[in-house]
Amino acid sequence: MIAPGFADVEAQIWMWMMAMIRPGAAMVVTPVFGAANVPVQIRIILAFMIGMVATNSASFDLPADTAISLGNFIFVLGEVLVGVAIGFSLQLGYSSVVIAGETISNAMGLGFASMSDPQTGQSTPVIGQFLTILATLLLLAIDGHLMLLAVIVESYSALPPGYAFLGAELAWGIVKFGGTLFSMGLLIALPVGGALILIQLIMGFLARTAPALNLFAVGIPVTISAGLVMLAITAPIMADTIILSLGMGLDQAALISGGK
Repeated sequence: MIAPGFADVEAQIWMWMMAMIRPGAAMVVTPVFGAANVPVQIRIILAFMIGMVATNSASFDLPADTAISLGNFIFVLGEVLVGVAIGFSLQLGYSSVVIAGETISNAMGLGFASMSDPQTGQSTPVIGQFLTILATLLLLAIDGHLMLLAVIVESYSALPPGYAFLGAELAWGIVKFGGTLFSMGLLIALPVGGALILIQLIMGFLARTAPALNLFAVGIPVTISAGLVMLAITAPIMADTIILSLGMGLDQAALISGGK
């Protein structure tokens, strides 16, 4: 015969497992935690730990139906949508560096040079890979990963499990915030990209004044060298803009966690 206390333990573990759906869904799409090189077991353990903390900050009732029922399906669907929306908001701010890297790489003539991105497992330009690593280090330096976990835990108060749904206003807010992805990417690439445009204009004037000049032999080394120098000079300015973009992603995630 099973002791009466075991029934309470089973119900508590079941509640923790249902509470880990939201942080688990967020970690699939969020930077750092959602990287391809992060083991799935680590994500499951972190999601379970966050679910345990969340049950202490907000109480909720599990669906009274069986595991395979419409009530449980709606419960899980709401948790997944909210978790994905929170993680995707930060991912939008983080992905602006990829657009900046592609813009700078194309302007430098390094669009053909690419390498594997450990965050996504996809091939990205080398400058984009450099900016991605920089954005990851900056995200960890400003404790962005801890802020994200705090946002997920706080979301259980405003959007308790079972009543968490991504409304039309929240979805439209994510869509509008996605428009800033391209503007922030161009803003990050502006210092280096602007200098490279001036260099391209100068090379165009040289091509007109000295038609015998081989632009492929002179222009490409000059453009690449100038781009690398400008990257070193403007790195602090680009870092500030990347932090601003990451902060906007965290702010958008906080708005979603508050149900606004």
